[in-house]
Amino acid sequence: MSGLQSIGRFLVLAGIVLLVAGLLAIAAGRLGLPIGRLPGDFTFKGKHVTVFAPIGTMIVLSLALTLVLNVLTRWFK
Repeated sequence: MSGLQSIGRFLVLAGIVLLVAGLLAIAAGRLGLPIGRLPGDFTFKGKHVTVFAPIGTMIVLSLALTLVLNVLTRWFK
């Protein structure tokens, strides 16, 4: 397989992953899930800048993705 074909396949796969992530984000918003508003999500507001650090959300998503990927790798092995 040539380099251009592998880049094309990677871009298609990345697009599908982004599409699924976007659909999940829309569904979470419509269902009222507190993604981004969990304990541990910090917002710092200054005069001219706002910094949002979703640490709690990142930990929950990391645990969920780790669980899903472990199940998938064991299932396809």
